[in-house]
Amino acid sequence: MHTKNNNSRRRLLKGLGLGAMTGFMGLYPGADSMARNEKEKPAYLNGLPPLKITNVKAIGTAPSGSNLIVVKVETSEPGLYGLGCATFTQRAFAVITAIEKYLQDFCVGKDVDNIEDMWQSAFVSSYWRNGPVLNNAISGLDQALWDIKGKRANMPVYQLLGGKCRFAVPCYTHASGNTPEAAADQVSGYMEEGYRYVRIQQGGYGGTALTGEPDFKKQNYGRESDQYMDQGKYIRDVPKLFETVRRQCGEEVELLHDIHERLEPMDAIRVVKSTEPYHPFFIEDPFSPEQMEWFQALREATTVPLAMGELFNNINEFKEPITNRMFDYIRIHISQIGGISPAMKVARLGEFYGVKTAWHGPGDVSPVGHAANAHIDLAVWNFGIQEAARISDLSREIFPGSPVMKDGYMWVNEAPGLGVDINEDLAKKHPMHTRSNWTVRKFDGTIIRP
Repeated sequence: MHTKNNNSRRRLLKGLGLGAMTGFMGLYPGADSMARNEKEKPAYLNGLPPLKITNVKAIGTAPSGSNLIVVKVETSEPGLYGLGCATFTQRAFAVITAIEKYLQDFCVGKDVDNIEDMWQSAFVSSYWRNGPVLNNAISGLDQALWDIKGKRANMPVYQLLGGKCRFAVPCYTHASGNTPEAAADQVSGYMEEGYRYVRIQQGGYGGTALTGEPDFKKQNYGRESDQYMDQGKYIRDVPKLFETVRRQCGEEVELLHDIHERLEPMDAIRVVKSTEPYHPFFIEDPFSPEQMEWFQALREATTVPLAMGELFNNINEFKEPITNRMFDYIRIHISQIGGISPAMKVARLGEFYGVKTAWHGPGDVSPVGHAANAHIDLAVWNFGIQEAARISDLSREIFPGSPVMKDGYMWVNEAPGLGVDINEDLAKKHPMHTRSNWTVRKFDGTIIRP
């Protein structure tokens, strides 16, 4: 009986409260709109619903010869997924295994928004960290999560990184030839296309294709596919190449060159000094990562700008060289260093020390990876130059939305996220292979380190 009376009183009070509220709204017509506005908050105040990772998979393809690997991260929102470049073309199937056998189990059920936490936990989850296989897998995951975040925010990734510092990305392209004159002709052609920056090589890295049959091949030492480099000839050829291109193409074009770590340290210093009269934009990779101590001697010997870093595995390898200004341009390979998150940290560090970016963008980077390069390039103030993305028509068909080269600039398509998608059915028609050969030898068969 007591409970029944309490319930009756509650109903009476509730009715009186509703009546009072109705009377209040009658007395104050604006109160109705106030209540309505309280319910109709702007969309940005509602935030985004939490999403979980439901699947992580690797997509391998080789439409233009190089093995390309893309990580696809699927979410609990139907149709929402992200793509990231995990390409390690020389050991592609090892990366596929790392993604499908380990990263999938590690990621499923986690929040897609916590990119930094995901990166840090993945980095140490195997206890022994670093190395190209693990870092490439993490890089694909990291880029895919940034792609998802951009899609959720309905913004290109560069907007999430701070917005544009430039309207498009200036790039350098590659000119080569069997003679200095042939290389100069290519430079002239690229200048007509609008390029202001051109990297010049004679016969590829170190002219390996131009130096005849070495003694080690006559003795059947090594493999038939092993390349030969005459280091002495290369040392003599570099200043001739620069002199010829400058004479034929003039002073307006910026010239770059890549030693590709294929000389002894003292010989590399000689080569860099020999280019001084032709004021190169930069000389790349004078030393291997194992010979970093030589940079101090090189800095004391020449004022030629230097670029370094594409072979670095660990983000921490950039710390001492940047803070000591050992080189001028940061050659990060995005799918090797671990993705957008660590690359942005290195770029920001470089800003404080006057060191600029020059991301690595060769043919063995997927269009997704080229897009990641470009989005960072657009957002960082201390951008220096970007390696041009030469993407074939077939690759563009497989990767719709790929960045576009025009008048020496790389352009992204302004779609949310990284802006690149993938046609998985077409990608499967161009499977990866296991061919990999970076073996270069001296005349007696001694290995030359890249």
